[in-house]
Amino acid sequence: MDVTLKDLLDAGVHFGHQTKRWNPRSKAFVFDHRQGISIIDLTITYDALEKACEFVEETVAGGGNVLLVGTKRQAQEIIRETAAATNMPFCANRWLGGTLTNFQTIKRSIAKYKRYQEMETSGALAKLPSKEESAIKREMARMHRNFEGLVDMPDMPSIMFVVDVHYEDIAVAEANRVKIPVVAIVDTNCDPTLVTFPIPGNDDAIRAISLFTRVVAESIEEGRSTRSEGKEQ
Repeated sequence: MDVTLKDLLDAGVHFGHQTKRWNPRSKAFVFDHRQGISIIDLTITYDALEKACEFVEETVAGGGNVLLVGTKRQAQEIIRETAAATNMPFCANRWLGGTLTNFQTIKRSIAKYKRYQEMETSGALAKLPSKEESAIKREMARMHRNFEGLVDMPDMPSIMFVVDVHYEDIAVAEANRVKIPVVAIVDTNCDPTLVTFPIPGNDDAIRAISLFTRVVAESIEEGRSTRSEGKEQ
């Protein structure tokens, strides 16, 4: 894992939420409360990040995939860029209820979206009556918002990586219901017991989110490299 305690400090990972918003279950990783702000113990963060990354690497090496989830404003572009770099599925607009718990229905909707895309590419869409073409294009725009990042996810993910457990509570609840392990940045206003691999840290600062996603992305690539080496042997 190519990150140090100083890197975590420089990225502001240790800054939690205001003390009035803290979740008592985060007490185990809170170092202190100063000037109304909860301060996170970075030694605990480092160890948790290391364990989470080992799990991600092992899972990807075994053929698994990681669904990257971050729909809050600060996380959206970082998640998109990380997904593009790692070729992993993602959700950056809004979490569509039932994405995991009703996956077969979601797959059918994605298949329909793909058919519309093929019609647009081939020119078949333009040959339809203008009223019907406009209706399909409106539906495609809605589908793009819902399914961007999920179009090439043929099966349920092996792991879900989440930027903010509190903000993505529905996604986390769905993952737990279908028993998909969750690796997540957990700030002091969150309940760390809701996720499999909680990583204590600031989930609002762009620098902190970027650092965490970069390290997870590196673990994904390490896992993919190990998988490729195994196939060649």
